[in-house]
Amino acid sequence: MSATGQTRALTPPDIAARKGKTPLVCLTAYTTPVARLVDPHCDVVLVGDSVGMVLHGLPTTLGVTLEMMILHGQAVRRGLERALMVLDMPFGTYEESPEQAFRNAARVMAETGSAAVKLEGGEAVAETIRFLSARGIPVMAHVGLTPQSVNAFGGYRVQGRGGDGERIRRDALAVAEAGAFAVVLEKVPEPLARRITEEVSIPTIGIGASPACDGQILVVDDMLGLFGDFRPKFVKRYAELGQAADAAIATYAREVKERRFPAAEHVFGDDPKTVRGGEAA
Repeated sequence: MSATGQTRALTPPDIAARKGKTPLVCLTAYTTPVARLVDPHCDVVLVGDSVGMVLHGLPTTLGVTLEMMILHGQAVRRGLERALMVLDMPFGTYEESPEQAFRNAARVMAETGSAAVKLEGGEAVAETIRFLSARGIPVMAHVGLTPQSVNAFGGYRVQGRGGDGERIRRDALAVAEAGAFAVVLEKVPEPLARRITEEVSIPTIGIGASPACDGQILVVDDMLGLFGDFRPKFVKRYAELGQAADAAIATYAREVKERRFPAAEHVFGDDPKTVRGGEAA
């Protein structure tokens, strides 16, 4: 709380300072109502390019555009007071050069009010992270399974098993050295995520990684159980809202067919002085 009584929004330095302390709570959000729900409980709210799959029905995140991210970023910004907002840079908007990354990141920050951006990749994007950080754009990094590289990986497979673990470790060290304020570790073996968390100087945020990470993140729709047929190993269901919604919609459909809805309290009479439900009829 600030001296004026208003809630102070968390900043990238606040998140970086949480290394080794109380774990960071992170979730995705794509809309204003969900942002309002998660804001009191989260330290970081990610406007993820997973929006393409979750809300737009795309098969991967590769079809997500900068305009889509800006639209959803603006919606989420309206719902946040406390949490740090981070926005994913979509595929093709930062890989060409650091200059391209800066132009696009500057645009999304200016148009959405996001406090930081997230880039996928390790050593390959370290130069870009350094370039952006030096120019006032805070960067959250993302290594391990990076969904924008799903075609190169041959699917959504665990990364860093066996001898491949050194590659992920080098990626994490590289983005930390380049100036990222935090790094997401996605779908990597637990011992590797634990080791990286011990070695890097910035907070690690796990998703399918390790309880030893400095924080955890999930897609909010997954942990709320909005999709009954999607149950990845690393997601814990904290609710089954999809089942509840299905039951509610089925009840609505039945009542409409049986002419039980709308009932008298849901319609308006001829007399404007008649009040039902606290609203002038």
